[in-house]
Parts: sequence; C-alpha cells; structure tokens
Amino acid sequence: MSHNEPYESRLCSEETHVQLTLRCNERALEQRLRDVAREEGISLNQVAIRLLRRGAGLDSSSPSRQDHIGTRLDHLAGTWTARQAQEVEDALRLFEAIDEELWR
Repeated sequence: MSHNEPYESRLCSEETHVQLTLRCNERALEQRLRDVAREEGISLNQVAIRLLRRGAGLDSSSPSRQDHIGTRLDHLAGTWTARQAQEVEDALRLFEAIDEELWR
C-alpha cells in the first residue's frame, strides 16, 4: 500500500474489510461529520472510521487515553477518602427507598 492511498484503504485491507451501517437521527452530528469531511477533503466514511478508531483507542495519533471512550472518569478512581465515600453512600441511600404510593 502506498502512502498516497486513501486513509480508509490503509485501515481496511481486503482480508479485513467489513461493512457497518450506522443510523443517525441527530442532525447536528450528521452535519458536523459532513463539515469535517468537506474541510479535510475526505469521504464521510473516512471521517466516521477515523472517529470510531479514536473513540475505540485504536488511533495511535491520539495524544492520550483521555480521548478514548470509557476513560473519562479514570482520574477520579481511588481519590475519595473513606469519609467522602461514606458521605456519598449516605446521600444515595435515599434513592434506594421504594415509595409504595407510586406503585399502587
């Protein structure tokens, strides 16, 4: 594969080619994808692949794991003191109560 080959082709070889169908009813997202494709002179499909790879943590050009799906709260893990954790547990206990009147 040459470096001048389309981005999409460099990502998916004949052996690994798969087809995904995405349905989107969010106009703002669709428009943003189209804007990026136009600005960068690439296809809508190439934009979608690039963003899916980045979100899945497969894009080696991503600056950090902070851009990946599922890691946005990692910096908070293990940062509460025992007292803070107990305060949260106490505050959430209210939501565990079942209001019998609502279920009649």
